[in-house]
Amino acid sequence: MASNGGMEGSMVRHELGRNLTYGLQEVLGRAIIVGDYREKPFPTEAEIVKQHGVSRSVTREAVKMLGAKGLLGARPKQGTFVRPEEAWNLFDTDVLRWLLERQSSIILLRRFNELRIGVEPQAAALAAARATPEQREAIAAGLHRMREAERGFDEPLDADIAFHVAVLRASNNPFFIQFRDMVSTALRTSIRFTNRIAGRTASVGDHALVHDAIVAGDADGASRAMRALIDDVLVLIEQVVAAETP
Repeated sequence: MASNGGMEGSMVRHELGRNLTYGLQEVLGRAIIVGDYREKPFPTEAEIVKQHGVSRSVTREAVKMLGAKGLLGARPKQGTFVRPEEAWNLFDTDVLRWLLERQSSIILLRRFNELRIGVEPQAAALAAARATPEQREAIAAGLHRMREAERGFDEPLDADIAFHVAVLRASNNPFFIQFRDMVSTALRTSIRFTNRIAGRTASVGDHALVHDAIVAGDADGASRAMRALIDDVLVLIEQVVAAETP
């Protein structure tokens, strides 16, 4: 593969260069999070260019993007370095996705669902009080997709996520709505995990209780029903953690 200006010069469209940048970001970001640079320094710009066959401009942009995610820092004379894990932006969907791919992701799943307990039941309560007719229809559409998925006519994971995102949107609280991308990203791992452990997909009936309470304007009922959904996930996770603990 050509490197430096040769590769970039052969790119006719800017978008192709952007794809290359995101591809490098993906490789480096995943390597950082799985711990490839825990015992060795992060490579220099020249080393990245040589190893991955990319231009310096692509390398700089990818490193800049990883810095914005809290993964990398830079100091004069020291160069670029991996920042401590507590500095990583867990609300960034790429960072969260890479973290969930690690072997220790079960603990992160527990922490993520603990966060959901603090957000989604309140979002459901707010939806019961504030949802517009169109937003109620979106929640109902998510529930309908889950029923169709049970019959094999929709994708269970996408249907489940659509329901939860619709509830967040129906809260009409911009801060809760901001959680939608993070919830979507983490639920893709969480739902696959819980479905595999439980041997079944999510309970449509339990989700229907959330929907019905929202439609009825029952804020307390919507909150309780949503909390029960997440509590069930946490119980499954705790069972696995207990089984894996020596």
